[in-house]
Amino acid sequence: MRFITANLNGVRSAASKGFFDWLARQKADAVGVQELKAQADVVEKDFASCGSLQGAFHYAEKKGYSGVGLYTKETPSDVITGVGIDEFDREGRWVEKRFDKPGRKLSLISVYFPSGSSGEERQQVKFRFLDAMYPHLLALKAEREFILVADVNIAHKEIDLKNWRSNQKNSGFLPEERAWLTRLLDEGGMVDVFRTLNQKDEQYTWWSARGNARANNVGWRLDYHLATPGLAALAKKEKIYLDQMFSDHAPLTIDYDFSL
Repeated sequence: MRFITANLNGVRSAASKGFFDWLARQKADAVGVQELKAQADVVEKDFASCGSLQGAFHYAEKKGYSGVGLYTKETPSDVITGVGIDEFDREGRWVEKRFDKPGRKLSLISVYFPSGSSGEERQQVKFRFLDAMYPHLLALKAEREFILVADVNIAHKEIDLKNWRSNQKNSGFLPEERAWLTRLLDEGGMVDVFRTLNQKDEQYTWWSARGNARANNVGWRLDYHLATPGLAALAKKEKIYLDQMFSDHAPLTIDYDFSL
């Protein structure tokens, strides 16, 4: 199963830069996208599917903001949007497809974690989201296997961003954010799948628009596959796609040795 995650920074913008043309050639079985920045009237008309991939979406109430999608070839047994917390569900942050069969409970999920970079108010929203997400993910893990793809908006370790020394007081690399991710992986038992396959440095998925960051590869690794251990162990191959820029993020593909 080939599973791609990509923050589009606007589905219309990414489409105009060739994202869906590229996607059609990827032989993907599942694709999680974040930051649609569009509502149902646009997405359902122009971006509801890509070839044999059929999408399900969670939209923000605010126009031109947030929103997530999950495309799959296989038809799910159930689709869940939102986490049941109004503050976050109004912002369109969670879409989950379940592929349950007798003797198997399995979900694929696309999530867009809040950014705190615009100021203290949004940073507090981000902390509340993290506080809510930890028990939510552990409860899910207790009952089913899943792979969650997301723009987590956190670089976990020093290896995960170029200028870590100067960013220790900045959103995305705050000690509290990094500790949350460490706890999820260590105590919570989730797996950062990319790092099981690739331990090299300078593996980034996001670059600032300032200071020629992309050209100089001054980046951050913000986009993740987070999986339960059983599925994570089936990961075989990873690739960050850098040849074209569809947004300020790069798509991350991981191939798994199982089928839906």
